[in-house]
Amino acid sequence: MMKDLGVKPYLYPMPTYMIATYNEDDTVDAMMMAWGGICAEDMVALNLEADHKTVANLRARGAFTLSVPGMDTIKESDYLGTISGNKSPDKFARTGLHAVKSTRVDAPIITEYPLTLECTVAEFQDQPYGLRILGKIVNVLADEKVLDELGRVDAGKLNAFAFDQMRNGYYAMGEKAGLAWNIGAEYLKD
Repeated sequence: MMKDLGVKPYLYPMPTYMIATYNEDDTVDAMMMAWGGICAEDMVALNLEADHKTVANLRARGAFTLSVPGMDTIKESDYLGTISGNKSPDKFARTGLHAVKSTRVDAPIITEYPLTLECTVAEFQDQPYGLRILGKIVNVLADEKVLDELGRVDAGKLNAFAFDQMRNGYYAMGEKAGLAWNIGAEYLKD
């Protein structure tokens, strides 16, 4: 029997992403988020609260990196999504994570994250329901340890985790369950 839960943001999985920008003093700011994702072949959409430090940095610098955190950095990633850069400007330094400057965009690359999209800000969309930021992907960097024999990203090797909005949990992802556009092929038969 189905139970009516009302209006809730309940979709699963919600991927977790790490947005990295530079502060005005060139220190690294990073924020974990789950409200966003790919919206076109070369575009990402980020849904953020306008008062985040990250948003101020995006407005000032016009660039960011978007990474996929793995289970090996879940504690650091959770912390970066918990504390505000407005209240704790040294939050990235506290984690012990490392960053290098991107050669393509004015943003840091967190070296511990195995997959990073280098992006420029394409548009700020102030909507009645919140702020959406569209970013243009200018390059993707992947650690060789997450690539398959053909040089493609292997999702199982990312060791990523998803956010559970319903119970505030993180869940490991990675086991392949089937071949896309193939596992349901039997229903294509006439």
